[in-house]
Order: sequence, then structure tokens, then C-alpha cells
Amino acid sequence: MSDADKFLYVDRNMVNNPLAQADWATKKLVWVPSERLGFETGSVKEEHGDEVVVELADSGKKVRVNKDDVQKMNPPKFSKVEDMAELTCLNEASVLHNLKERYYSGLIYTYSGLFCVVINPYKNLPIYSEEIVDMYKGKKRHEMPPHIYAITDTAYRSMMQDREDQSILCTGESGAGKTENTKKVIQYLAHVASSHKTKKDQGELEKQLLQANPILEAFGNAKTVKNDNSSRFGKFIRINFDVNGYIVGANIETYLLEKSRAIRQAKEERTFHMFYYMLTGVGDKLRSELCLESYSKYRFLSNGNVTIPGQQDRDMYLETVEAMRIMGFSEEEHIGLLRVISSVLQLGNMSFKKERHSDQASMPDDTAAQKVSHLMGMNVTDFTRAILSPRIKVGRDYVQKAQTQEQAEFAVEALAKATYERMFRWLVMRINKALDKTKRQGASFIGILDIAGFEIFELNSFEQLCINYTNEKLQQLFNHTMFILEQEEYQREGIEWSFIDFGLDLQPCIELIEKPASPPGILALLDEECWFPKATDKSFVEKVLQEQGTHPKFHKPKKLKDEADFCIIHYAGKVDYKADEWLMKNMDPLNDNVATLLNQSTDKFVSELWKDVDRIVGLDKVAGMSELPGAFKTRKGMFRTVGQLYKEQLSKLMATLRNTNPNFVRCIIPNHEKKAGKLEPQLVLDQLRCNGVLEGIRICRQGFPNRIVFQEFRQRYEILTPNSIPKGFMDGKQACVLMIKALELDPNLYRIGQSKVFFRAGVLAHLEEERDMKITDVIINFQAWCRGYVARKAFAKRQQQLTAMRVIQRNCAAYLKLRNWQWWRLFTKVKPLLQVSRQEEEMQAKDEELNKVREKQMVAEQQLKEMEVKQQQLNMEKMALQEQLQAEMDLCAEADEMRNRLVAKKQELEEILHDLEARVEEEEERANHLQVEKKKMQQNIADLEQQLDEEEAARQKLQLEKVTMEAKLKKTEEDVMVLDDQNNKLSKEKKLMEERIAEFTTNLAEEEEKSKSLQKLKNKHETMITDLEDRLRREEKQRQELEKNRRKLEGDSTELHDQIAELQAQIAELRAQLAKKEEELQEALARIEEEAAQKNLAQKKIRELEAQLSELQEDLELERAARAKAEKHRRDLGEELEALKTELEDTLDSTAAQQELRTKRETEVAQLKKTLEEEAKVHEQVVVEMRQKHSQAFDELNEQLEQVKRNKVSVEKTRQALESERNELQIELKTLMQGKGESEQRRKKAETQLQELQVKHAESERQRIEFAEKVSKMQAELDNVNSLLSEAEGKSIKAVKDCSSVESQLQDVQEVLQEETRQKLALNTRLRQLEDEQSGLREQLEEEEEAKRNLEKQMSSMQAQLAEMKKKVEQEASFLESSEETKKRVQRDLEAVTQRLDERNAAFDKLDKTKTRLQQELDDMLVDQDHLRQIVSNLEKKQKKFDQMLAEEKLISGRYAEERDRAEAEAREKDTRVLALSRELETLTDLKDEMDRTNKLLRAEMEDLVSSKDDVGKSVHDLEKSKRAMEQQLEEMKTQLEELEDELQGTEDAKLRLEVNMQAMKAQYERDLQGRDELGEEKKRQLLKQVREMEMELEDERKQRTLAMAARKKMELDLKELEAAIDLANKNRDEALKQLKKVQAQMKDLLRELEDTRVSREEILAQSKENEKKVKSMEAEMIQLQEELAAAERAKRQAQQERDELQDEINNQANKGALGSEERRRLEARIAQLEEELEEEQNNTELVNDRLKRALLQTDQINVELTAERSTTQRLEGARSQMERQNKELKLKLTELEGAVKSKYKASIAALEAKIIQLEEQLDVETKERQQASKLVRRAEKKLKEVILQVDDERRNTEQYKDQSEKLNSRMKQLKRQLEEAEEEAQRANANRRKLQRELEDATESADAMNREVNSLKSKLRRGDLPFTMRRIVSRSGIESDEDPEAKSETPEPKPE
Repeated sequence: MSDADKFLYVDRNMVNNPLAQADWATKKLVWVPSERLGFETGSVKEEHGDEVVVELADSGKKVRVNKDDVQKMNPPKFSKVEDMAELTCLNEASVLHNLKERYYSGLIYTYSGLFCVVINPYKNLPIYSEEIVDMYKGKKRHEMPPHIYAITDTAYRSMMQDREDQSILCTGESGAGKTENTKKVIQYLAHVASSHKTKKDQGELEKQLLQANPILEAFGNAKTVKNDNSSRFGKFIRINFDVNGYIVGANIETYLLEKSRAIRQAKEERTFHMFYYMLTGVGDKLRSELCLESYSKYRFLSNGNVTIPGQQDRDMYLETVEAMRIMGFSEEEHIGLLRVISSVLQLGNMSFKKERHSDQASMPDDTAAQKVSHLMGMNVTDFTRAILSPRIKVGRDYVQKAQTQEQAEFAVEALAKATYERMFRWLVMRINKALDKTKRQGASFIGILDIAGFEIFELNSFEQLCINYTNEKLQQLFNHTMFILEQEEYQREGIEWSFIDFGLDLQPCIELIEKPASPPGILALLDEECWFPKATDKSFVEKVLQEQGTHPKFHKPKKLKDEADFCIIHYAGKVDYKADEWLMKNMDPLNDNVATLLNQSTDKFVSELWKDVDRIVGLDKVAGMSELPGAFKTRKGMFRTVGQLYKEQLSKLMATLRNTNPNFVRCIIPNHEKKAGKLEPQLVLDQLRCNGVLEGIRICRQGFPNRIVFQEFRQRYEILTPNSIPKGFMDGKQACVLMIKALELDPNLYRIGQSKVFFRAGVLAHLEEERDMKITDVIINFQAWCRGYVARKAFAKRQQQLTAMRVIQRNCAAYLKLRNWQWWRLFTKVKPLLQVSRQEEEMQAKDEELNKVREKQMVAEQQLKEMEVKQQQLNMEKMALQEQLQAEMDLCAEADEMRNRLVAKKQELEEILHDLEARVEEEEERANHLQVEKKKMQQNIADLEQQLDEEEAARQKLQLEKVTMEAKLKKTEEDVMVLDDQNNKLSKEKKLMEERIAEFTTNLAEEEEKSKSLQKLKNKHETMITDLEDRLRREEKQRQELEKNRRKLEGDSTELHDQIAELQAQIAELRAQLAKKEEELQEALARIEEEAAQKNLAQKKIRELEAQLSELQEDLELERAARAKAEKHRRDLGEELEALKTELEDTLDSTAAQQELRTKRETEVAQLKKTLEEEAKVHEQVVVEMRQKHSQAFDELNEQLEQVKRNKVSVEKTRQALESERNELQIELKTLMQGKGESEQRRKKAETQLQELQVKHAESERQRIEFAEKVSKMQAELDNVNSLLSEAEGKSIKAVKDCSSVESQLQDVQEVLQEETRQKLALNTRLRQLEDEQSGLREQLEEEEEAKRNLEKQMSSMQAQLAEMKKKVEQEASFLESSEETKKRVQRDLEAVTQRLDERNAAFDKLDKTKTRLQQELDDMLVDQDHLRQIVSNLEKKQKKFDQMLAEEKLISGRYAEERDRAEAEAREKDTRVLALSRELETLTDLKDEMDRTNKLLRAEMEDLVSSKDDVGKSVHDLEKSKRAMEQQLEEMKTQLEELEDELQGTEDAKLRLEVNMQAMKAQYERDLQGRDELGEEKKRQLLKQVREMEMELEDERKQRTLAMAARKKMELDLKELEAAIDLANKNRDEALKQLKKVQAQMKDLLRELEDTRVSREEILAQSKENEKKVKSMEAEMIQLQEELAAAERAKRQAQQERDELQDEINNQANKGALGSEERRRLEARIAQLEEELEEEQNNTELVNDRLKRALLQTDQINVELTAERSTTQRLEGARSQMERQNKELKLKLTELEGAVKSKYKASIAALEAKIIQLEEQLDVETKERQQASKLVRRAEKKLKEVILQVDDERRNTEQYKDQSEKLNSRMKQLKRQLEEAEEEAQRANANRRKLQRELEDATESADAMNREVNSLKSKLRRGDLPFTMRRIVSRSGIESDEDPEAKSETPEPKPE
């Protein structure tokens, strides 16, 4: 026995030990449970009831055990059995013992029924060589010992023989050897299915297929605690084969890569192998290029360099590189992969720190970032910016958001995981591309599945849930294959078999995980939570506990709450799950800023990996879940979660596996220590239970695992029952019954099926033994007889030899006596002479014989020639017959295949039909439920109509009030006239002011140019304000309408009187305030005049200073030559000193100003926080009220739902009664068939009426649209008029103190209108929904009408009549819209008719029910739509009554607009001041620069003059003194410069800290105010800007004076505009009143038309009654058609049976001649023609049936469609008669053909034709019915979705109402606050004017000081003591210190030359 045989074959000498057999028989050995060994052997000693005393074999100890716990032991001959299904005593102990014995003997493979069990040996075995492959090649499974090659060869041979796709599923726990067995399967297939004969000549494709595994293992496998080479991903390898069985390609699909292993690993585990291969195996050059470091320097390598025993990473790297070369990887791709891996490691080295004063993250060391950017081809700054402060979308804008340390670290880790995952996906795609490059087509495939087994840790996460979910699905597939199919075969064979529940029904657990709804599963709940912005892992767990808490497979965890969240009972046991970061893992978010950078990378490989950046989920979306309410919703539906993608991927895999023939390989771990030869019994038993191995064997044993076909059973075992079967023919089943009776078997041991005999385990073995014994007896007898015969023959021969010897002896003795006798000698000599005379006679006799023989030879030769000719003819005939037989066999095979496919398809379609019928029944129940709800809605509509009548009475009251209000408006107009007079007076005063301001017009021209740029900003703000005003108007309208029904209309008149009185008081107050404002204006003008005088004085002083400066310049020109040399040494240092001093002064001034700004802003922020808290309290109160209302509405809906349920019970009762009526109506329909002809004419008339009604309906729709457009135009005009009035009165009224009274009035009006608006909005939404439903139903009708186009050609003449009728119907429909009472009556009648029709149609077809219900709902919705339109029109009329009240509110909004304009004007003034100041500062700096330059030139000239003129007394000695003095000054300046630099550094640090604090405060401020209205934010920024501008006003009084004059001029222009606006408003108001009267007249005309339509409605009622009668007649026709259809189906089934019989006869007659085949082909061509004709006729019948069904649905078209059905049935009868004639003709032709062929053959062909036709007709009918059914089901589902959407819309409406109320409250408070702030701003403006006066005085003093400085500078320059620039700086520092720092920051710094 070779080495390989030791690990494959069992040593039977050891097994068949007679001593062991005797020991087993005498000791009664059994198995006893043991905790340590699983089971121990023992012998039964005593029995005591239910207990037995067992003596253990190993220890000799006696144990008392329950009988149920003791398990029987198999005989020794079954030791190490290859297939455990053959065990006589099958139990857990026997299975474990058999596996253990085989494992200890080195036999790791064992069969167990349908699958193969593999135990990991943890060592290399010599059973995978090429010799072993050749040994298993082409062998059957039972011929060879168990092996993975046997499983693979079985799959391969099954694929080749059955042409069925195969799959090999390797499952088991991690470390069980799945991956290794997968590699062996691929190795075997590459060897067996290779097109090359030897390995040396192996093809490239086979090499690549074998090399794909090393690459995938390097990048996807890792070392774990259980396994050194654990696959951290699942894969499905599909190997494609051609028709000849050669490999033509392969494809690999991967699942669930554990990408988190790339960033962290558990203790003693490694990350993916490729990281270690690369760090160990690359060369120095490549190492430097990849920026590689040692193991310890990478944070992502958690455990450093962990080695694997017996494996060198360097060698594995070289093997991987070689495999990539064989796969065709280029060098660029190889380097690109390594760069990506190195970049993933470098990402782990990026460290972040938290800044000192904020949560923002910073990167102190960007070395790792630079390496990552280098490796990935990115810019470092862009990469760091994207990590630390990415751009996120807030609303429509993008902002920079600073990241915290945790967020940055999370983003980097997510980037590393995503990069590695994308690289792995690319690698698999690249391998697939290499494996699929051949162009040969694959006929079939073998799939090898290697996927991770169950993972049960202490705490399991999202990845373990996905893996366990996959194993649940695979185990269910195994159960289906192993258990279900086994029992289904018993059922097919008709065996009495009670189905066994084996306890492994996994569907509940699978539904717990994957069920989409009702209740949703865990994955569905996880996806749902991902869409909610504020969802967390905790909320997900709570929702899971709420939805699935009662599920039998779901348990709350036993551990503490902080350890596990929930528990699922899988088939392998309970698993605790911890839901930490499940939402993040399911969404898999990334930093989209970095993703875009990677997409734009300069490295092509990296950009290819990140080409689909649009599909990722950004981190801003995840951040938006908690911070930004609207950010996450913008991308809703744009991405798919990990759970959804994996679920789809798994469903595709399971669909593929279900379409294949599976072969199961169960891998088992013997121990966790990875030791060879050690097996832990409990561990193996747990795996056997989890894998279903024990259950599979048990069902085989409990069932009938051994089965044999009747013929084979009789052939094989008839020898055991020689005389039981009589001679002659007998059916196989009867013969088997007789044989089994003769065998006297126990009935429990066998079952006889339809085609097989089933035996329990061991019975066939017993029969085989008896058969062997019988055969041995027969052979022995045969041998005995043969031996006797041979012996007798030998004995007879010996006897003959004995007698011959005696004769010879006697003759010899006689010869010896006679040889010397003379007479004997004479006799011997004479005797020959006596024969001479006879020789001639003998010669003649011989000649005669020779002639006879020759004649016979001639005759034989002739006969031989004839026979040869005949033989040739027969051979020719035989060849022809063989060809014919082959052709017939092929045809028969094709026919059989067609029949099998048709039968299979029929079964599938029947299953689908049953499912659809069940769904249709459910839809019918839902339809009944919706019908009850519709009735309830109609009742609600009736109640609303009553309310409308009440509202009409209230409208009349309001009309009277309107007259009184018009009188009051006239009074207000008179008041306005008085105001106009006052405005005229003001205009005169304005002219006087214009004369005074004429002096300042020149300055204003310059300022206007500056204001143009600001005007653009103003326009933008104005557009925003107008938009906000529009929103405000809409919100106010909605609020008024919502609050309408809360208050009574009776109190409106008193409130209006109070309002008028208050308005008069307001007018009086406004007049007083206007007088005050005029006085203030006069005072301001006086101040302006005084300031102008002061300005003139300042200008004079400036001119004097300029003259002095000119004199100084002349002096400096004289001294320029003398100072040239000395100035050269000092120039550079002086310029630097000047620059540093100016910067120091700027920073000092700016820090002081910033401190003041900071304190002011802090106070403002505190005030804003207070206001926010107050508003929040108000909002909370409003939300509580809205919640109470919502709960009340919810209770009402619950009550309605209960009422609907009660109505449903009553409907069921009525349905039963209607069914009885339906039976009676069927009898009546038979009598009504005679009146079919009359109904045909009525149908045509009804179609024409229908067309007329449709035309009328279209006209009414157009009229309604025109009226709606008119109303909208009028509303827009009224809005314009009201806006003009509000602006006019708002500008005239400047007081704001009375806002509170106006607000109370506004609230009262809003409460009155709010309830009515709510009703109007609800009705509008209902109207829109009904219109959408109508459009959907119309689309359905259009789809159905497409099927009628074939019949429309025949009905062209009828269409014209139908068009006329439709026009009439549409004209009448326009008059039916507004009728309400008659509409209700007609609606009730129509509903009764449609209900009766639906109930009658239910008997015809269940699919018709859904169709009729949809059409009925369309009609009801059209009626409801008309009703709702009338209600909407009435509400629009009532809305117009409140226009006056809206006008008052618009006045208030106009006041607010005026205040905004005022604030904007002030803002513009401040902006102009800023620009003027900046310009003046620029001019001053320019003057300063010029003075410095001239000063320097003068110094140089002066030094030259001193050096050149000796007579002046300036000597060289003096110059040297001055030089030393200058050097001393220079050193002092240096020291001062250093001190200033230190101070500057300190101030810069302080400035940076202040800036950081300001940024933090600003960020906090923005987060606090982010949810507020945009208008409030804009106002806040304007106020802050105004504060800064008010501070800037201190700098220059001249600009302030000019701006004040500009403001006055603007106010005068505004007064003019107010006058013109008031005139326009009066005109528009008059026009609006006229238009209102016109609309009222139009409404009266519409009421008259309504009465006319009522009359026409009554006429239509009469017509509907006639239609009911016609319906009854058509129902009778439908019943008759149904009966005919049933008869046709019976005939079809009979024809199918005849076809089967004839097919058998054809097969028997196939070899009887070629003529029959030719005739058959001819007939088949004719059959094809007939089939086409029948298909056309069948299409016509189907179209007619559709037409009839539609007629039953439509209430207005009942008689039309019924008469159409009659015409179609007539055509069908004609077609049927035509088909009968054609059949007769075919029969005649067939009789003619029967002359050439036998009659039986012809009859079979005719029957075959009929059967083929009927089968194809049946197929077409069924396919069309399925299509129609699917359409109807989709429509019903669409209807259900629309109802659900309607409920959601109602919910959203309630939420919108809440939001609107909150926004209105906040808006009103904001407007109050703005008014108060505007008053404060006016006060501050007055204070600023007073400050300006004081500043003017300061400016004059500063001018005097400047004059004095100029004089002193002149004297000092002449003496030359100090540099001019220093003193200039010192003199200017006092002035510049008072300037605003922000102004300095805006102006450019002066640069020294």
C-alpha cells in the first residue's frame, strides 16, 4: 500500500476482525454520554425499568443511565465506513466515533448522504498529486474512496451529461479549511478540463486560474487566532466551460471584505498579508520610492511584525509578484498597488492635536501628510485643508467647517479603509478581465463558493451580522436541497409519508433580518434610521426592540446593557450583538473633499480608483445629522447603504445557486490549538449540529434512503423468487408486488411508488446478501454438473482407449503367430491383386460425385452473388432506415424537450397564477375597505355643504358690514387730503432748504458716483426684502385662514369700530410727531450752517499752511546739495525705522480699538441671547398647543378606522346576499341573449353620447381654468393696490409706538380666518390628489386602449358615431359640475350599479374585480373633484371679503418696510462716509510720502553745501562730529527698534489671541443664530456695521456735514414720491372696487347655469336605469361565453392526452419509412400556418374579452361595451365555423395522405396537429392572462401607495401649520425689535451730530498745532539737529491714534522708497 493509499483506503483486515465481532455480540456494547469524550463505550449488565446499568469499557466502572440516553453501537464491520448513511445504528455517538476513527487513521474525507465532511488535518497529506487526480478522473463516486476530487468530478460529469450548471459550496467555521479545499477544486478542474494534455503544455488560462488564488490571498487573507491564513472576504468563483468541457474563462465575485482590519487588529493577529510582504520583500530603491519605514513606526500595524510559523514573507512576496506577472499585470499597475498600500500605512501616521482655546484640530507635524500626498499625487496644502477644514454645503452655500480632533481622525481612518477596499475591488476586476479574455462562449459553469462561516464572539458587530445572515441563507438552501427535495420525491411517488419538522426552518430568522416591512427587519430598520437626521445607534436599538421585541428568534440580551444591545437566535446558537457605530458602518461616510482631490490626482492609478466620487456619502451629511437640519436631506435617495448593497448581492448569489445543482462540502475544525491528530469531541459535535450533518443523516435513516426502479429490481432480484411471476407480459409494478410478497418482507421496511421501490436502510444490503447466496448456490450446481460431464467424457475416452489397447495387443499377438506362416505370406501378396478390377468402378463413382459437387458449387456461387446483391440492397435500405430513424429520434427528442419545457412552464405559471389570485383577493378586501371610506368622505362632504350654507348667510351679513366700512374709508380719505395740504407746506419749506444746500451740490456729485456702487447692494437687499414681504403676506394669509372658525363673525363690527377710533388717534399722534420732526430738521439745518462756517475757517487755515510748506520747500532746495553725502549712510536705516514705527503705532491703535469693539459686541450678543430665549419660550407654548390638536385629530381618525371595520363586516354580509342574486341573474342572462342585436344599436348610441359628454367635460375644464386665471389676476391686482396703499400710508406715518394695538387686531383677524384656511388647504390637497389619481387612471385606460387597435380597424365606421356621442356627453358634463343634490342621488345609483356589476364580474374572473374597482373609483373621484371645485370656488368668494382687513395688515407691513428703507439709507450714508474717510487718508499718506522725499532731498543738498562752502565756517571736523552724533543716534534708534520689535511681537501675539477668540465667538454666534430667519441675520449685520460707522464718524467732520445734507435732500425726494404714490393708490382702489362688482355679476350667471345642469342630471338618471337593463342582458352573454371557454378547455385537455398517446405511437412507428417523415414535415408546415391563423384569431378573442371587461367597469359605457362583446362573439362564432371548415379540409387532405402511409400513422399526425395547436393556444392565452394580471396588480399597488402618500401629505400639512405659526410669532417679535432699534439709532444719530461739533473744534485746534509744528520744523531743519521724518511721525502719531483701526486696515500701508 502506497503512502497516498494509507490516507484514502481503509484497511479492511483490521475491520473484519472475527474477535471484535464476537466481542460486540456477547457484551451488548452501547454508547454512554460523557462530558470529556462526548461518548464512551460500555456493556449493558442489568435493566431496571427505564434505566440500565452499564459497565464502562475503559475504567470498568458501573453507571446507571436512562435508556433514552444510551445509544446503540454499530457492528465492527461498519467501523470507518465511508458513507455514514450506511450505518445501521445511526446516532450522534456513531457519527462522532466514525469520524474520529477515520481522522485518527489519516482519513479526513467522509461521505454523509448528499455531502462530504472534511476535518482539517493541520498537516500536508500526499493525496493531492497528479497521480491522485488521474486516479479519480472519470470514476463514479462509489468506486473510489471519499475525496474532494470525487465531489468535483461528480459535478463536472453531471455538468457534461445533464448540461446543468453546478455549484460546490464549501462552508464551515473560520479555520476549517474552506479556502484550501476551494484551491483543490480549482486544481482538479484545471487539470481535467484543460484543452492541453500535459502540465508542461498547460494553457495560459489554466495557469492564470491557478494563480488568481495567491494574489487574492495576499491582499484578502490575514492571520487570526483561529487560522494563519484566514480569508477575510467571501468569494464565488465561476468557471465557464464550453460544449466540449474545456475551460473557456472564469469570473470571481467577492463579498464582505473586512476592511477595518487595515487600520486595527486584535492581539496576536495580523493585517492583510500584502502589508508584510511589501515591507519585507521590496528592494532598497523601491523602498525609498514608496517611503517605507520599519514595522514599529506604523500606527495601523497594531502588533508590529507578527510572523507566521513555517512561512517567509519575502518568499511569499516573490510568489505574489510572479503570480501577478502570469496574470498579465503591468509594472505600472504593480507599482500603483504598492503605492496605495504604502499610502494607507502613512495615513495611520497622521497625528492631530486639539488647539489650546478651541476644539479645532491642528496638525503639528505634516510629514505623514506630505508622504501621503506624494504617493497619491495630491497637493499637500489642499489635502491638509480638506482634512482639517473641509467645505460643506449649508443650504445653497458652501462654508469652511473646522474639524475637531475626533472628526479628523475618523475621516483619516475612513479614507484608509475606503482606499484599500477600492484597491481590492479593482484587483478583482483586473483578475476577472484577465480570466475572461478568451472569446469562446461558455455553455455551462461550475461555481465554487468560499465564504466565511459563523462568527460568534463575545460581542458581535455589523460585520458579523452580515456574515451570519449569509450563512442562514446558505443553510436554508442546504435544507431545501437535503430535506425538502427528499420528502418531495416521496410525495411525487405517492408514498404515505408524514412530513417531519426537523427543527431547522430558518425562514423566521431570515425574515427577522431582511424583511422589508410589517414589521420591518433589522436591516430595513437600520436603513430607515440612516435617513433620519438626528438618529443614533441608541435610537436604532430602541426601534428594533419596539418592532421586533416579540419575535420568537429575537431576545433581549442576558448581559448588562452596556455590553450587548440585542440577541438573535441563529441556527448555530444565540448571538449577542452590540450596535456601536452601526449607522456609520451602514452609510460608510467619507470626506468628499479628499475624495474629489483623489479623483483629480495626477496619479492615473489613484484617479481610476476614485472615479465614482459622486456615489459616496460625505462627512458633512453625517455631521448634518446632529448639527445641520437641512443638510442631510438634500442628498436623500442619492446613495445606497452597505446593507442594501450586500442584500442585493446576496440575493443574486442565492438566485444563482438555486439555478444550479449544489454539491455540499462541510469543513470541520478538530481543535482550536491547530494541532494535528487531536480531535475535541464536543467541538466537533457542535459543528455537526450547526452544519446539519446529523439532521441530514437522520432524515435519510428515518425515510427510505435506498430506492430502485421497477425494471432493475425485477431484473436483479427475480432470482430470489423464481416461480412467483407467471409467464407472459406483466406490468413492472405488479411484478414487484408479487416478488415482495414472495420475499415475505415486513411492510414497514418498504414502500412501492409510481416508478420505484423504496427501502429502509439495510434492506437492500440484506437482499444483496441473499442474492449473493442464491447465485453462489447456482454457480456451485453449475460447476458440479460441468465437472461431472467432463469426468464422464474422460472416463468414456479411457474406456475406448482400454478396448483399443486390447485389440492392438490381440492383433500384435496374432501377427506374431502368423508372420512366419507361409500361407499368410501368400495371402498378403495375393490380396492387393484382387482390388484391381474394382478401381475403374471406383473412378467412375468418384467422377460422378465430382460432377455433382461442381453443379452444387455453381448453384451456390449464383446464390452467393444473388445474396450479395440482396445484402447490398439491404445495407442501403438499412442505412436509409437508420438515417430516418435518427431523424425521427431527434424530432421525438425535441418534441419531448418541448413538452417537458411546456409542462414546467405551465407549472410555474400556475404557481404564479395562484399567487396572483391570492394577491387579488387581498386587493379586493382593500377595495371594499376603501369603498367604505369613500362613503364616509361623501358624508363629510355633505356636512361641509351644510357649513357652506351657513357661511353664505354669514357672507350676507359681512356684505352689510362692508357698506359701513366703505363709509369709514371715505372719512379716512378726507384725513388723507388734510395730510396732503400739510405735505404741500412741507414742500415749500423744502424749496427754501434747497437754496441753502446749493453750496454742497458739487460735493454731492462726487458722492453720488460712490453711491452707485452701493446702489447695487441696495437693489440686492431690496429684492430680498420684497421676497420676504411676499413670504410674510402668504404666511399672514394662511394664518388668517387657519384661525377663521375659532371666533365668531358677530364681533367683527365692534372690533372694526374700535380700530377706526384707534386709527384716528394714531393720525393725531402722527401729526404731532411730524411737527416735532420738522422742528428737529430746522435745528439740524442751523447746525449745518454753523458747521459750514467752521469749514470755511478750516479751509483758510489749510491754505495758509500750504503757503508755509511752499516756503519750506524752497529752503530745502537750497540745502539739498550740502546734505547729499551724509544722507546716503542714514537713508536705509531711517526708512526701516519709519516703517517699523508706523506699523507699531498701527498695531497699538488697532488693539485698543479692537478691545472696545469686543466689549460692545459681547454686550450685543448677550442682548440677542436674551431675545432668543424669550422667543424660544413662546415657540414651545405654540408647539404644545399644536401637539394637543394633533392628538385630538389622531383620536378622531382611530374612531373612523373602527367605524370602517364595522362597515366591512356589514359589506361581507351584503356580498353573500349579492352572490345569491348573482346566481339568479345568471339564469336571467340566458334569456337575455336573444336581445343581443338590440343592445348592439344601443351601444353605438351610448358611445356617441359618451363622446359628447367628454367634449362637454373638456369645455367645463377650460372654463374652470379661465375662471381660476381671472381670479388669480384679480388677486394679483388687489395685492398690487394694497401694496401701493401700504407703502403710501407707511411713508406718511412715521410713528411706531402704536404697533402693539395693531398687532392685537391682526391676531384677532388671523384667529377668525385660520380655521377656514385650514379647510381650504385640506380641500386643495384632496383636489390635487384626486386629479393625480384621475391622471393615473387615465394613463391606465390609455394602456388598455392600445390593445384595442387591431379591432379599431374594423370599427372605423362606429368611431364617428362614438365621437358625436362623446361631444354630447362632454357638453352635458359641463353643466353637471355645480349640481349637488341631484349629483348625490346619481352617485348613489351609480355606486349601486357598479357594486352589482363588480359582484357579478367576480364570478367571471378575479382579475376583472380589480379592474372594475379602479374604474369605479375613477368615476367617484371625478364626482368628488367637481364637488371640491365648487367648495373651492365658494371659499375663494369668502376670501375676497377679508381683503379690507388684509389691507390694514399690509399698512403695518408697509410701516415695517419704511423702517427698513430708513435703516438702509443710514447704512448707505455710513458707507459713503467710510469711502470718503479712506480717500482722505490716502491723500494724507501721499502728502506725507512727498514731504518725506523732499525732506531727504533737502538734507542731501544741505550736506553738499556744507562740505563745499568753506567760507560758511563748516569744516570737516564739524562734519565728523555731526557724523558721530548721527551714529550715536543710529545706535539709540537700533536699541529703540529692538524694544519696539519686542513690543510689536507681544502686541502681535495679543492680536492673534484676540483674533482666535473673535473667530471662536463668531462661530458660536453663528451657530446660535443659524436657525433664525435670514432677515434677522441681515438686520443684525447692518446694525453692527452701523456701530462701526458711527465710530468712524469721529474722524472727519467735513464728510459728516455733506452726508447730512444728502440725507435731507433724500427725505425731500421721498416726500414727493409719497404724494405720487397716494394718488396712484386712490386710483387703483377705485378700479379694484369696479372689478369686484363685475366678479359678483359673473357669480350670479354661474348660479343660473347650475340650475340648468340639475335638469339635465335628471334626464341622465333615466338613461342610467335603461343601462341597468342592458347590463343584465350582457351578463347572460358573459355566462354563456364562460361555459364555452370551459368546454374548450376540456377539449384542450383531452387533445393533450391524445397527443401524448400519439407521440408514443409515433416513436414506435418512426423506423417504418422515409415517406412518412416527408409527409410529416409537410403537415408540420401546414400546422405552422394553421397556428399563425389561430394565433391571430386568439388575439382577436383576447381583445374582445378586454373590451367586454372594460364595458363592465365603466358606469357610463355599460351598454356600449356589452354590445361590443356581442359583435366580437359573433365574429368568434364566424371564426370558429371557419376553423371548422379548415379542419374539415385538413381531414380530407389527411385521408388522401393515408394512401401512402398506414392509417394509424395518419391518425396520429392529425391528433398531433390538433394537440400542438391547442397547446400553443393555451400558452398564448396563459401568457396574455399573466400580463394582464401583472398589470392589474401593479395598478392596485400604485393605488395603495397613493393612499399612503395622501396620509403622509396630511401629516406634513399639520407640521407646516405648526412651522408657519412659529414663524409668524417670531416675525412679529422681530419686527418689534427692529422698530425699537430704529428709534435707538435715531437717538444715536443725534448724539453723533453733537459729537461732530466737538470734533470740529478739536480739528481746528489740531490745525493750529500743525501750524506750530511746521514753524518749529522749519527752524530745526535749518539748524539740522533732528531728522525731519522722525518729528513728522511723532507729530502725526497724536492724530492717527484717534483714527479707527478698521479704517487703517482698509487703506494701503505707505511704503518707504
